[in-house]
Amino acid sequence: MTLMPILQIHSEDAADFAIVCGDPKRAELISKKLDNARELAFSREYRTFTGEIDGVPILVTSHGVGSAGAAVCFEELIRAGVKTLIRVGTAGSYSADHPAGSLIVSTAAVRAEGLTRQLVPDGFPAVGDSDVVSALYAAAQESEGIVKKGITVSLDAFFTGVEEIPHRKYKQAGALAVEMEIAALYVVATLRGARAGAIVALDGYADSDLAEVYDPHTNVVADAVEREIAAALRAVVMLAGQK
Repeated sequence: MTLMPILQIHSEDAADFAIVCGDPKRAELISKKLDNARELAFSREYRTFTGEIDGVPILVTSHGVGSAGAAVCFEELIRAGVKTLIRVGTAGSYSADHPAGSLIVSTAAVRAEGLTRQLVPDGFPAVGDSDVVSALYAAAQESEGIVKKGITVSLDAFFTGVEEIPHRKYKQAGALAVEMEIAALYVVATLRGARAGAIVALDGYADSDLAEVYDPHTNVVADAVEREIAAALRAVVMLAGQK
């Protein structure tokens, strides 16, 4: 039995599958949808629950905001024994065709954050596992509303400074949405021999041409978060059945 020093969970409590999310409150929300759920630890921003979904053991852990802290979560979950990680989060849209409330399954992520440059060479891709991505997309399509899959962007900056954030370039290149942690998830999973996928609920527009008052606390966004959680849990059951 090994204690993970940051997450404060024991390896004996690990499962093959983990759902990760930024907000500790969202981790608790997800845990309430599990059977036999119980909290394992709450250390810093990292809150971990264990439970089952249709008999499949699963962990749920929050990772906070930003790639550096999130990578600590991903590393320790994998070291504890997790083999498949699914991120459930929110993101800003790059297209009027994908308004708030839409779901995006990330097939790959632009590495526009700083962490992964210290782990792998610049040209190394951040790509989701094809089986996990396919399961997430199939599960998400069972819900109502817009569901798309494609490339997302992972950026460190949330608010602008003197330098312009290049949202328009990423939009022109075909990226669908921007968030802060998927690139780290995909790179860490690849380095450590784990599988990973991600689904995000859009909570507004990142593109200045589509500027609006940012309010992620609407009923539309809350409903989308519920739908992506349901999709992630269905994907876990699907993937467990493929073994």
